[in-house]
Amino acid sequence: MGKLILFNMMSLDGFFEGKNGDLAWHHVDKEFNRFALEQLNAVEHLIFGRKTYEQMAAYWPSQQALTNDPLIAQRMNELSKHVFSTTLEQADWENTTLYRDDPVAAVSSLKQQSEKDMLILGSAHLSHSLMNNGLIDIYRVMINPVLLGRGNPLFAESGHQHKLVLMNVQAFKSGNVLLEYGWH
Repeated sequence: MGKLILFNMMSLDGFFEGKNGDLAWHHVDKEFNRFALEQLNAVEHLIFGRKTYEQMAAYWPSQQALTNDPLIAQRMNELSKHVFSTTLEQADWENTTLYRDDPVAAVSSLKQQSEKDMLILGSAHLSHSLMNNGLIDIYRVMINPVLLGRGNPLFAESGHQHKLVLMNVQAFKSGNVLLEYGWH
């Protein structure tokens, strides 16, 4: 059975996106790209909510992505992708399955069937639902050295306390720090 891993970038003050959805503050460089490719090579499935899916589907198949990050683009395009949305009309990005029903049941089933791990990229709203139902096994949060002041919090108030255990810490030359937590 595969593990479900949440990966997201976060500002030091706890936001996954700035005011009006701004993501321009993300520190992405060659070192980050090596990490991203290693992470993608270790998983079987990508999991998305609608908003993140639309952003990813607009970029990764593009000529710009294929030119700028060819290995990451190839892996993003070839991986099995699962998007959860009640409003998305269709999901045309190659190897994508669109789900309109309960993400908790679908992800539970997918975990049981998977031999390798699965990765949630972004998708904070979907992540909250999966987190509150105990489906996320590993939390990978990359802290970026920036204070946004306001934006959308990565871990919105859930009403539940989640005690986690630190599994790994990795500092990047850019000032990013990767924190990896699992369950107690």
